[in-house]
Amino acid sequence: QVQLVESGGGLVQPGGSLRLSCAALGTIARINAMDWYRQAPGKQRELVAGITSGGTTNYADSVKGRFTISRDNAYYRVYLEMNSLKPEDTAVYYCHAALTLPGGIPRDTWGQGTQVTVSS
Repeated sequence: QVQLVESGGGLVQPGGSLRLSCAALGTIARINAMDWYRQAPGKQRELVAGITSGGTTNYADSVKGRFTISRDNAYYRVYLEMNSLKPEDTAVYYCHAALTLPGGIPRDTWGQGTQVTVSS
C-alpha cells in the first residue's frame, strides 16, 4: 500500500508564504514525476508545478516566479514553496506522484489534499 501524506497548509495573509510538504510512504521501487495540483471551489483541478526524477521543473503561468517545487529523492518527498501569495491561490492543494512499484508496476497516487487559504 502506497500513500502520499501532505502537510503545511493553512491560513495566510496576502503577500505571505507557506511551504507544503508531501511524503510518499510504502514500498516503492521508483518515483518518477511528482506534482502539485490545486482545486478551488467551483473550478477544475489544475496543475500548479511538477518536477521529474531528474529535477526538471514546470510551473503554471499564474505561479511562475512565486512558487518553487523541489524534491528529496532519498526520502521520497516533494515540497512546494509558495511566496507572495494572493487570494486567488486559495484552494485545496493535492500532491500527485507517478510511481513504479516493485515488479515494475506503474501507479498513479494522490494525496488527501491540504487547504491553503489566502485572506486578510
